[in-house]
Amino acid sequence: MTSEPILFVDDEDHLRLAARQTLQLEDLEPVCFADAASALAHVARDFPGILVTDIRMPGMDGLELMRRTLEIDPEFPVILVTGHGDVELAVQSMRDGAYDFLEKPYEPSRLVSTVRRALDKRRLTLENRALRRQVGARDVIESRITGRSEPMVRLRQQIRAIAATEADVLIQGATGTGKEVAARALHRASARSGKPFVHINCAALPADLIESELFGHEAGAFPGATRARFGKFEYARGGTVFLDEIESMTQPVQAKLLHAIQNRTVTRLGSNDPVELDVRFIAASKRDLEAAAARGEFRADLLYRLNVVTIRIPDLEERREDIPRLFTQLVTEAAARYKLPVPEIPGAVLTSVAARRWPGNVRELRNAADRFALGLDLDLGPAPAGAAGTTLAERMAEHEKSLIAAALTPHGGSLKDTYESLGLSRKALYEKMLKHGLSREDFGDGA
Repeated sequence: MTSEPILFVDDEDHLRLAARQTLQLEDLEPVCFADAASALAHVARDFPGILVTDIRMPGMDGLELMRRTLEIDPEFPVILVTGHGDVELAVQSMRDGAYDFLEKPYEPSRLVSTVRRALDKRRLTLENRALRRQVGARDVIESRITGRSEPMVRLRQQIRAIAATEADVLIQGATGTGKEVAARALHRASARSGKPFVHINCAALPADLIESELFGHEAGAFPGATRARFGKFEYARGGTVFLDEIESMTQPVQAKLLHAIQNRTVTRLGSNDPVELDVRFIAASKRDLEAAAARGEFRADLLYRLNVVTIRIPDLEERREDIPRLFTQLVTEAAARYKLPVPEIPGAVLTSVAARRWPGNVRELRNAADRFALGLDLDLGPAPAGAAGTTLAERMAEHEKSLIAAALTPHGGSLKDTYESLGLSRKALYEKMLKHGLSREDFGDGA
């Protein structure tokens, strides 16, 4: 049999039996119901099958079932089964979204052919949706997670793969690397993108109010609670909860968070009734939580619940070739934010930016870009000692790579302009780019 169910609804036993036998003989998968409400419980936006329903039924009739089904998914194929006097009604229903109708008594072959056509349509609809989601996720991730270095390419691939799942995620990275940016990209590329993204800075929540903020409370739960209030977890229903700086949570709150993640329920303060949660949890930390758990500073069981998937955001030091292009992008964004023309960035500035260390990572680089867009001196000073490599040769190679990237950026990848500005031959520049894994296509379309 196929794995594409046919929801068949009719309140008459013999008609359900006949339909089941007819469809099963054709290797189709009927799921029969005597009432509309039971069938409606199976309808979902990405349900792979179709609906065949009689119009005249006690309680919820077929037209109401169709209306509710199309509210869930306007492209859901609904086939109506009509009596002799309902043909005009069925025709009107097709204008309202029905896929087709069958008039009783119908030939078994007519039922089969109509069902097969509807299943083909449903299959094509779902395939197109999946393709649109893939393209959309790629666009969202590429626009938010920029950089052509190998660590950033791997990061985008990882986020793209995780976004398609419902797994909870732990994001780790130093201050300023862009953990929130990665979390938002993951949310936007997921099936939850149309629902809330609730950012909770755990370090900023008052200790005496953190439980109320997260889990909500009933009226009278504590002095000043004059009315019931949703917590942030409930507010995020259907969406994503981002727990930033989760390492700052106290152990008692960690225990309650563990319960919420394990059971996907919360209980408001002052209540005994659990509230079901439909959320995805993304946690972020600048600390090594495994080491913190080993020291007893963070609950190990909570860590194991959170790190179903772990994403590590690289420091700028690990992707130095991205710095010139990233600085250029941040200057453009800053100019737009301050409603100023985008200033030209001299090659010497990009070279200095590329050579400098940025312990504050992207956040520090963004501040420098803001100052440049505002026309203020950067005062970059000499590049601090101590590069990513451990030997002099490694440090020199990393420095050379960043200088070449800085020269390629303002010239849009043009090799001629770049080797002339660096005082190299075309062959020497090409060999150095090959050595460092740089491609002119990553900097523009210049020849």
